[in-house]
Amino acid sequence: MEPLRIGVLGAARISGVAIVEPARLTGHRLVAVAARDRGRAEQFASDSDIERVLDSYQAVIDDPEVEAIYNPLPNGLHGPWNLRAIAAGKHVLSEKPSASNAAEAREVCDAAKSAGVKFMEAFHYRYHPVMKRMLEIAGSGELGQLQHVDVHMSFPNTDPTDPRWDFALAGGATMDVGCYAIHGLRTLGTVGGGEPSVVAASAVERAGSGGVDEVLEADLVYPSGLTAHFESSFVVPEMDFTMRITGSEGEAFAHNFCVAALDDRITVNVAGQHRVEELGKKTTYTYQLEAFADYIRSDAVIYTDAEDAVTQAELIDACYLAAGFPLRPVSTI
Repeated sequence: MEPLRIGVLGAARISGVAIVEPARLTGHRLVAVAARDRGRAEQFASDSDIERVLDSYQAVIDDPEVEAIYNPLPNGLHGPWNLRAIAAGKHVLSEKPSASNAAEAREVCDAAKSAGVKFMEAFHYRYHPVMKRMLEIAGSGELGQLQHVDVHMSFPNTDPTDPRWDFALAGGATMDVGCYAIHGLRTLGTVGGGEPSVVAASAVERAGSGGVDEVLEADLVYPSGLTAHFESSFVVPEMDFTMRITGSEGEAFAHNFCVAALDDRITVNVAGQHRVEELGKKTTYTYQLEAFADYIRSDAVIYTDAEDAVTQAELIDACYLAAGFPLRPVSTI
C-alpha cells in the first residue's frame, strides 16, 4: 500500500499515541504540522518525525502533498476545521466527538459526500479485537438471553485549565469519555435489535462552568428490550473504562474496552465456569490507522464514517437534553 500523506493540526498531547506512534508502526507519512506556537510545533515535529512545520492549520490543509488531515484540536474546533479540510478536498480523520452537536455533524457529513472525500471519526476502540470479541460473545448465545449492558467511562480530570472544561469549546465529560460509552452501547445495537434510545439521564454541573457536565449517567433501551446504563465522569479517583454484558446464563466483562492495549482481558463467567481471554496489546490507534488507510486506498468498510458520526451526535444530544443540559455550541474559526 502506498503510504498515506498526513497533515496534523496542532501539537495536541493525544497525537503522540493516536497518530505519531501508529504512523511509525505502519509506515504512513506525517508530512506537515502547524500549531498556534511555532516553537512548540517545531519541537513536536522533531520529536515525532514530521517532515515539515507550516505557519497555520490552513497551510497544512492547503499543502498539495497532504492528502489526509488528522484533527486532534479541542472539541469545539473539530467541526469547523473538518469542514475546512473537506472543502480543500482532503480526507479527514477527526478526533471524537467530530462535531459539537448533531446539526454540525450533519453539515460535515453532507460536505464530505458533496466533496467525494473520506471521513472517519476516531473511535479507535471499535477496531480492536477486544470490542469485536465482546460482540461475538454477546451474539453467540453463550450468555443466554441478553438482559443488561453496563459501561463506565471515567477518569480524573484535575487540570482546571483543560479545554474539556470549557463549554464554548464543547466541553464536558460526556463529550470526552462519555462519547465512548455511548458509541460502545450503539455498537451493541447489532445484538439489541438496533440503535438504543435514552430512557432517562442525570448530570452534575461543574461549579461555575455554565453547562459543563463533570458527571453524566443515563439509562437506555434497545428495540429488543435489552437495557443499558452508562456513567461518564471527570471526578473519580482512577480510570474506569469497563463494559459488562449480562445475560440469563452469565456475563462477559471487558476490563478496558476503550484502550485495550492497557488491559486486553475479557473475563467470561457462564454456568459456574470462568475463563479469561487476552486479545493482544497492539494499540487501538494502530488498528484505527490501518482501517483509515484501507478506507482511503481500497474503499474498505469502516464502522465510524460520517453517517455514523451523525447518529452518534444525535444520541449525545439526546443524553444532554434528557439530563436538562444545553447542547454544545458550534464554534467559528
